[in-house]
Amino acid sequence: MGTEAGMSADQPARQRVLLVTGMLGAGKTTALRVLEDLGWEIVDNFPIRMLDALLDAGSSGADSDPAPLAIGFDSRTRGFNPERIIAQVKALTERRDIELTTLFLDCGSNELERRYNETRRRHVLAGDAPVSTGIRAERELLAPLRRWADLLIDTTEFTSNDLQRVIRERFASSEPGELTVTVSSFGFSRGMPPVADLVFDMRFIENPHWDPVLRPQTGQDQAVGDYIRKDPAYEEAFTRIRDLLLLLLPRYRAQGKAYVHIAFGCTGGRHRSVFTAEQMGAALRQAGFSPTLLHRNLGSRAADLLEGGLRREK
Repeated sequence: MGTEAGMSADQPARQRVLLVTGMLGAGKTTALRVLEDLGWEIVDNFPIRMLDALLDAGSSGADSDPAPLAIGFDSRTRGFNPERIIAQVKALTERRDIELTTLFLDCGSNELERRYNETRRRHVLAGDAPVSTGIRAERELLAPLRRWADLLIDTTEFTSNDLQRVIRERFASSEPGELTVTVSSFGFSRGMPPVADLVFDMRFIENPHWDPVLRPQTGQDQAVGDYIRKDPAYEEAFTRIRDLLLLLLPRYRAQGKAYVHIAFGCTGGRHRSVFTAEQMGAALRQAGFSPTLLHRNLGSRAADLLEGGLRREK
């Protein structure tokens, strides 16, 4: 009972294998780095035609509980042929010693072009033509593989932290019943966080940005925190949000939810949201949770310009 037909109970566990591919610039390196942190064995820029040999070598080992394996490849791979790869992987899914999944990382063409221009890198398929030409050629080349992949993650609106969080949510081996809590800050001037579960807008609080002394500081500085606490609405709002979270988080955990991302936003993401996120993280730790703190826009050089260029909030 409990074992697959044809497999004895003392046979080694099936090895978990993840193929990671997608558009160049969509985040493959970041995804593989997170998987490595999660305990996966990583092989990047792998000649996919040798996949069978790699998996055969791994299955010949004596390890009864092999580490999960993530294999990265993309259109730069010699002899890259999506149709051939699909046929090869389909055959591998019939093997009873591995559990094979394909992850495709996609990204909008305009955003990819912006990333290339920002890094001043040439697209390998563009030659002497504009980056957009290479992106179009790559998208056409990868279309069959994108349609066939088991998992698709679109990183167009993602920061690096957003992608890291999504990879952890999908591939971390958390024990049942555990709840991973992330508390983050962000600036609305740079857009909403695309993967937040709960978002709280702190722009109703008096803005320290308009104090010339506090403007270069952040919500991690005591003077900024003192300024925010003086706003009559802050303490009551903070208490109500904290109590709401302390009500919701155990219920999320009881329903089997493994990850909750709580985001606090203000205009530039440097003062009110940062201070509130720091304080809420401390409150949740005191209540027995272990939240991870992320500040999306704290290090953004353009944050002051974005905030200062907006109409002053009342």
